[in-house]
Amino acid sequence: MGALHQALVNMARQAENVGERFPEEARRIHYDEAPARTIRGIATADETRELLEEGIAVLPAPVPPDDEIH
Repeated sequence: MGALHQALVNMARQAENVGERFPEEARRIHYDEAPARTIRGIATADETRELLEEGIAVLPAPVPPDDEIH
């Protein structure tokens, strides 16, 4: 297992999985409508681009399989 893969696994273990609600939850956190925390989930390329344009820091990355996270 490479160092990058291991780093992704470690980050995913520590992040709350919000699934397809990722864009909505990222905005809620950014605009102080939800508690600040590390999240992970699913976003389309367009949703990711919109978040970045709003100044919301996101890192598009492949998510390791669940059996490697938990």
